[in-house]
Amino acid sequence: MSKIETDRHELRALVENWALWRDAGDWERFAAVWHPVDGWMTATWFQGSATDFIAVSREGFDHGVSILHFLGGHTADVVGDRAVAQTKMTINQRAQVDGVEVDVVCTGRFYDFCARHEGAWKIVRRQPIYEKDRLDVVDPSATLHLDPQLLGRFPVGYRHLGYLQTKAGFTVKTGLPGLTGEVVRRLYDEGAKWLAGSSAPGDPH
Repeated sequence: MSKIETDRHELRALVENWALWRDAGDWERFAAVWHPVDGWMTATWFQGSATDFIAVSREGFDHGVSILHFLGGHTADVVGDRAVAQTKMTINQRAQVDGVEVDVVCTGRFYDFCARHEGAWKIVRRQPIYEKDRLDVVDPSATLHLDPQLLGRFPVGYRHLGYLQTKAGFTVKTGLPGLTGEVVRRLYDEGAKWLAGSSAPGDPH
């Protein structure tokens, strides 16, 4: 196996470990996927350091928050000790909306700025790209009427996810990257600059 193939294999394993260890509540190993100094996570409901993300994820897990991930195709661009990895994914969240139990499935990509740290690949910044989502009631006989004003507050890529999370008490960030548009083009530009040696992985804030 060539060095580039080895790197891509290790990056794929890094992304898979993120999903499996987070969803299983294996917090000690989950911490190991992040860069220990610069790790940063952006999500609809959270933006901050990897350390803080682990803490709030653990708290939510312990209180029954159900957010699960499933991974699909993967690719990685590697330049020396830096990489940008993209992985198809779904985010699955179950919660009550106005007393009705629902599932939201959001399809997109994890866009990861990675760096080699002490010989191992770590995630420096994770920025999901939200492509489309849907909401289903768990009980087919149940009826749920959505507030169109609240639904319209969020971009089409995570409209229903944002709706559910707002109803669940989260503060949901608007303006995150979707399949097309200026925001995702800026993210791609930040990725290219990261591979070219920029001092920081874009502006995750």
